[in-house]
Amino acid sequence: MAGLSKDSPLPTEICLHQVSNVVEVRFDDGQLFQLSCEYLRVYSPSAAVRGHSPAQAVLQVGKKDVRITAIEPVGQYAVKLIFSDGHDSGLYTWDYLYTLGQHQIAYWQDYLMRLELAGQHREEST
Repeated sequence: MAGLSKDSPLPTEICLHQVSNVVEVRFDDGQLFQLSCEYLRVYSPSAAVRGHSPAQAVLQVGKKDVRITAIEPVGQYAVKLIFSDGHDSGLYTWDYLYTLGQHQIAYWQDYLMRLELAGQHREEST
């Protein structure tokens, strides 16, 4: 996870749109990112998702309908997202949120490819 540098863009607004299941983050450099709850969940910076090394990362499956139930500030550098599936251990720093926004298309395509290669799905198994 990237650290906050003195030149890092800072969020000016974070808004959870519950109907569309999107978190909108506006930064002080003018960038505006719309990040789905599913995308934020599968790219959680927590050790439970990322592991302690890339080899330990855990592919998140069945997260299509996950929602964010709360957004809690953590100091002046991050937010903690509380998800409807009980996940709440990732701290999303401003730099990490900005990176997720900048690389959203590539990261999402990578996620979908990893799901397909693993024979898994975005939908929950019944």
